[in-house]
Amino acid sequence: MITVHTNSDGALIEVELSGQVTSADYANTLVPAIEAALAEHDSVRLLAIVQPEFKGYDLGAAWSDTKLGLSHWRGFDRIAVVADQGWVQTSIRLAAPILPCPVQVFEMAELEAARRWMRESLGSIHVTNLGGPCVQISLLGKLDPEEYKQAESDLNAVLQDRKGFRLVIDLREFDGWQGLSALTAHFRLASRHIGMLDRAAIVGDKSWQRMAQRVASHVLGTRTQFFPSEEIDNAKSWLAAG
Repeated sequence: MITVHTNSDGALIEVELSGQVTSADYANTLVPAIEAALAEHDSVRLLAIVQPEFKGYDLGAAWSDTKLGLSHWRGFDRIAVVADQGWVQTSIRLAAPILPCPVQVFEMAELEAARRWMRESLGSIHVTNLGGPCVQISLLGKLDPEEYKQAESDLNAVLQDRKGFRLVIDLREFDGWQGLSALTAHFRLASRHIGMLDRAAIVGDKSWQRMAQRVASHVLGTRTQFFPSEEIDNAKSWLAAG
């Protein structure tokens, strides 16, 4: 059985799964709710609460679940699953890396935390004009695609009437991307401005960030340098020099 609750603006759908879920539950309850929400919003957030008496899907429901995911692959902005069953938690965690949106698993005792996670911003991108040709972009927390839309608008405003720029990429408080769509948005933003980039300093502490600087230096044909977190002022000085 599937029970659907929709919040006031329709962009957040809360679903309860109990007993045996059938294809009719999808066809008559879940699919109409999601399609109605997507008719009003570019994407929706889905909170699935798996009740203790949940017994699983029948074969038709499993196929309906697959079809729903494929037909609305880009329609989900964030998914949270609340469940105490180990097999449910494990299956969601295994699937999460290939899904195009942020996915988080919570235990039943964490239901309110799951609801807060569904509503809160997971991360942010700050664009700062450092003067002259220099710009700083700070990536904070775990980023979703919506943050990149605002960041592109902010960056375009700073770069208006400039022929080129130098960039500090501040990764000191960056925790990664929430899903493949966020990673795609990151590369899309970079590709749209790479032709204007003259020099880049990457600031962080993680080994993959240092590796990213080396790769960027070869791929972009642009002068790049990595600085540890405590040397961000040196990064800005290097950027402005010459």
